[in-house]
Amino acid sequence: MNVKIINDRPVKIWTDDVEESAMQQIENLCTLPFLYHHLAIMPDVHAGMGMPIGGVLACVDAVIPNAVGVDIGCGMCAVKTNWRVEDISADVLRKQIMRGIRERIPLGMDHHKERQDESYLPQGHDIDKLTVVKAQYISAQRQVGTLGGGNHFIELQRDEQGMLWIMIHSGSRNLGKQVGDHYNKLAVMLNERWHSVVKPELRLAFLPLRTQEFNDYWAEMQYCVEFALCNRRLMMERIQEVIADALPGIEFEPMINIAHNYAAWEHHYGKNVIVHRKGATLAREGIVGIIPGSQGTASYIVEGLGNPDSFNSCSHGAGRLMSRTAAVKTLSLEDEVKKLNDQGIVHAIRSQRDLEEAAGAYKDIEQVINNELDLVKILTRLLPIAVIKG
Repeated sequence: MNVKIINDRPVKIWTDDVEESAMQQIENLCTLPFLYHHLAIMPDVHAGMGMPIGGVLACVDAVIPNAVGVDIGCGMCAVKTNWRVEDISADVLRKQIMRGIRERIPLGMDHHKERQDESYLPQGHDIDKLTVVKAQYISAQRQVGTLGGGNHFIELQRDEQGMLWIMIHSGSRNLGKQVGDHYNKLAVMLNERWHSVVKPELRLAFLPLRTQEFNDYWAEMQYCVEFALCNRRLMMERIQEVIADALPGIEFEPMINIAHNYAAWEHHYGKNVIVHRKGATLAREGIVGIIPGSQGTASYIVEGLGNPDSFNSCSHGAGRLMSRTAAVKTLSLEDEVKKLNDQGIVHAIRSQRDLEEAAGAYKDIEQVINNELDLVKILTRLLPIAVIKG
C-alpha cells in the first residue's frame, strides 16, 4: 500500500500503476468537502465516470450517484459442484451445456420475449414510491435473468482439485442505468441551484442526507442492488437446470454472491458514514468474496481480512489495462485467440471487435491479487474451461 497526501487528504493506494486519467479523478475526489478520513484505491483501479473504478469513498451525510455508477448492484456469484471437469466430454460441454445456456439466457442487449414471473423480482418494496422503478417495472420483468453486455460473463471453471464451478458477472441491467442516470441528472440540477462548491465538471454531483431526493435515490438504489442479485440468481438457477440435464446426478453447493457497485451505511473510525464502492468488493473479516480475472485467466474465491485502511474492501477484478477502443485497435486477434485455444478454453473471441474483452485488455490478475494480500486471503483459485460473454 502506498500513501499519498492530496489536497491535505490521505489517499491509500494498493498499486504503483495508476493511469493519468484515474489519478486526476482521485485528485478530484480529494476536493470533496464531505470526504471522510481518507480515500482508498484498490489495485484494479482505472478511470470511470467521475470516480475511478476500484475506488472506495466514505462520505459524511452525502451520496454521489456517479460514485455508485449506473450498473447499480453489479457483482459476482459462483457455485461449486461435485462433478469433476475431466468427466465432461467435449461434445457434452459444447453441444449440451454451452448451447443450452445460450438458449436459456439472453445475452448482450437481448431481453426475454415474455415477462418473467414477479416472484423473480425483489419483494417487500412499495413500488408506487419508486418513481423510476415503477416506470421500468414491466421492462424489468423481461430483463431479470439476462446477462447484459460489456464485461459481463458466464464462465465454467475448474478448481485446483478439478471440480466444476459456475461463475456469473452481471448487474441490474437497464433498470440500474435508468435509476443512476435519473438521480445523477437530478443531483446536477440541485447542485447548480444550491451553488455547490463541488464543480460540475468533476461529475460528482451529490444528494445530501435528510432531503427527499436522497431518500428517493437510496430506496431505488437498494431495489436495484436486490434486482441485480435476483438477476444473477435466476441465471444461476437456469444454468444449473441445463447442466443437470447434461450431467444427471450433479449436485450444487449454495451460491456465493457479492456486489461491487453500491453505497451503504457503515461504521468506520468511530463514525457512521456512507461508503461508496465503485468496482470494489466488501472484504470485511470472514466475508467470502469473488475476484474474477479476465477472459482466459484465473479467478479467485477469497475471504476478507477486515483491513480498516481499505474500509474493509478489496478489488472487484483484474481492472482494465486499456480502453475498449485501444484494445480493438492494438491487440492481435490471432495472438489472443491462440492464448485461449492453447489452454483448451471454449471462448467468445470471434472478431476484432471482441478484443474489447480479451485478456490483453486487462491487468495481470496475479499481480492484482498479490498487491492485496493484506486485504484478503485466497480460498480457491479457479481456471476457465468455457466462457460466454455478453
